[in-house]
Amino acid sequence: MLNVVILAAGKGTRMRSNLPKVLHPIAGTPMLAHVLDTARKLGTAKICVVYGHGGEFVPQKLAAPDVAWALQEPQLGTGHAVLQALPHLSAVPPAPTLVLYGDVPLIRPETLQRLIACAGQNRLALLTAHLDDPKGYGRIVRVDGKVVRIVEEKDADDAERAIREINTGILVAPGAALARWLPQLGNRNAQGEYYLTDIVAMAVAEGMEIATAQPDDNWETDGINSKNQLARLERIHQRNIAEALMEQGVTLADPERIDVRGELICGKDVFIDVNCVFEGRVELQDGVRINAHCVIQDAVVGPHSIIGPFARLRPGTVLAEDVHIGNFVEVKNSTIAAHSKANHLAYVGDTTMGSRVNVGAGTITCNYDGANKFRTVIEDDVFIGSDTQLVAPVTVGKGATLGAGTTLTRDAPPEQLTVSRAKQVSIPGWKRPVKKKKE
Repeated sequence: MLNVVILAAGKGTRMRSNLPKVLHPIAGTPMLAHVLDTARKLGTAKICVVYGHGGEFVPQKLAAPDVAWALQEPQLGTGHAVLQALPHLSAVPPAPTLVLYGDVPLIRPETLQRLIACAGQNRLALLTAHLDDPKGYGRIVRVDGKVVRIVEEKDADDAERAIREINTGILVAPGAALARWLPQLGNRNAQGEYYLTDIVAMAVAEGMEIATAQPDDNWETDGINSKNQLARLERIHQRNIAEALMEQGVTLADPERIDVRGELICGKDVFIDVNCVFEGRVELQDGVRINAHCVIQDAVVGPHSIIGPFARLRPGTVLAEDVHIGNFVEVKNSTIAAHSKANHLAYVGDTTMGSRVNVGAGTITCNYDGANKFRTVIEDDVFIGSDTQLVAPVTVGKGATLGAGTTLTRDAPPEQLTVSRAKQVSIPGWKRPVKKKKE
């Protein structure tokens, strides 16, 4: 088994935000939540998050009952942070401890599994990377190919600054050794902090073997310290999602212009046009077409349905086969049966709609009275004329027709035309007002 410590106490001054850094979102989810999800995939004995800046707001926001939380106050460096986590870890038997960072959200489980494997039970294992420009990173110092220490850039000399192999900060340490090393850390360095990286020299002094592993892509270990870095990793993450969708057979009009902020499940022959946003859990079944500029959240779209452009499906929307939801149509908490259409400028909320229904432009279901929500039922084969308001609770019977401009406040009987509108009047001799001339 494995202990995981996630360091998430930093203030994130360069984010220029009151929101704690680790709560800023990647794909709509706090970056710390991404790291937690990755940690859970590793077969962990215990996960402990070390928090500080933002106080109790961080654990409250994450609401993760399987996680232990350790407060670091004051914040005296990474070594001091891990020391705060030790009492919360599984100690019998002493499991290896993996150290991750709450502001490094794109680290892959596969990379960490390689690192854990090379650590075994008795080695210190470091995740390193080779950068063309290593500025700002601690350097891996080797002698005869073996790691002997890590030097932070502010403490490095010119020769050490020329080293291209850098420390990502992610490591696996034997549990008993880590508990022995951390209380021995000192803070005689340029920052006056207790560096976790100093355990490398301690391991060397004990004759412990130090192993290294590398990520497949260096962006996996990129941290986020500014909004620019946040935006850069967001696009990398979205591109990864887009590539996975295309590998599954989804056609994307432009893989650079899609945003998935949750889980997107697609069947065969799905097409997604540009600038579409998917939030929560969205399922697009076989043959679905999503046209440009749509927002879909926690919804199911049935086979061969067509959505958009400029449509919005809100939570609780379930569409059956061959449903058309057109431009500037919003659907919320509604089920729509097969072959029904709302092609223009409509709002369908809290509605149960049957098959082969045609919803005219400008139609709305008035589902809210200012205090309570009510449901509208539209049965099969109904035709609803343009600019119609259905004031819930109301039922439109099978095969009924609602005339354009109708305000429906009572049930409409099946197979009949229901019309509610004022009598048309023409006034002879009426003239439009004209603007008065300025004096």
